[in-house]
Amino acid sequence: MRILHTSDWHVGRTFHGRDLLADQEAVLGAIADLCAEHAVDVVVVAGDLYDRAVPGAEAVEVCGRAFTRIREAGATLVVTPGNHDSAPRLGVHAAFAAAGGLHLRARTADVGEAVVLADEHGPVAFYGLPYLEPETARHALGVPDARGHAGVLGEAMRRVRVDLAGRPAGTRSVVVAHAFVVGGKASESERNISVGGVETVSAMVFDGVDYAALGHLHGPQVVAGHLRYSGSPVAYSFGERTHRKSVWLVDLDASGLRDVTRVELPVPRPLSVVAGELAEVLADPAHDAVADHYLSIVLTDAVRPIDPMRKLQERFAHAVHLEWRPAGVERVETSYAERVRGRADQDVAASFVADVRGSAPTPGERDLLEQAFAAVGTAEAAR
Repeated sequence: MRILHTSDWHVGRTFHGRDLLADQEAVLGAIADLCAEHAVDVVVVAGDLYDRAVPGAEAVEVCGRAFTRIREAGATLVVTPGNHDSAPRLGVHAAFAAAGGLHLRARTADVGEAVVLADEHGPVAFYGLPYLEPETARHALGVPDARGHAGVLGEAMRRVRVDLAGRPAGTRSVVVAHAFVVGGKASESERNISVGGVETVSAMVFDGVDYAALGHLHGPQVVAGHLRYSGSPVAYSFGERTHRKSVWLVDLDASGLRDVTRVELPVPRPLSVVAGELAEVLADPAHDAVADHYLSIVLTDAVRPIDPMRKLQERFAHAVHLEWRPAGVERVETSYAERVRGRADQDVAASFVADVRGSAPTPGERDLLEQAFAAVGTAEAAR
């Protein structure tokens, strides 16, 4: 059996305010093409099908068209929700969808029930483990004393192993799960899943199965030979600009896992970071190579330029993120409360002017600030 391991589609997500639906549909279409090209039997989506619990109509339509293309390519789908999805909404029509080859494994109580598919070597049991929020999952699983993600995932995998032990000898197994496994490397765009307990789980939790298709981390990576993250099919932060987005082709034979091959996905629009003073960024012909990329631009001008994004977007239509970091100015990350503690209001206002403009207020401007605060004080005293 040949399985295509994907995850973290995040259909409906925007990128610094830009709609990504066209990019997402293009890449999901490429996944459907891979299914036809490589004779894929099953596509798994290990959580975060959508980017929000209540996806917009257009996002649902894009996802539906992707499912249709994958089915037309001859593959069955096994999908489980992630922490971005609403499991009840995703799984509401699961029984009907399964008849058409779309298996939505969204109920926590069903983690020990397999979707059983077969090839020439016999049955393959697929277990979908939806994202398990510890506080609610421990009650749904009947283990109120379980603590953290390790506790509830441990119970879910115990149920998987019990079910698997009762199946015919030679049954192979695939777990599809959304979790943060020790050894995985996070990036900037994953939502934290630590609410309710310790977020990471040991790779040993997944012992006893032939392959564990993981989701949540957006970079493709190998935790162990049989334990992998496919990563997201599209980059969702500038920290992911060096990722080579891909999927895993997983081959099972009669004895279990035979081979895993990485297949890279097309990049609809690359991501790049450009730095320099505004004038040089606008004029440097070396930046022509990234003119059509999504751009994060770091301006190093000594004085903050006026309306820089409008000027930048005249040359770089897909400039979406801007930072101002004056050259030679060391920035120390402290909280706002720490920065203003014990300081007079006038000093805080003067620092604000210096930070925004890049130079301290002039004596005349300080006088205006003093007059403004004095007027406020007089007005408050008169109340």
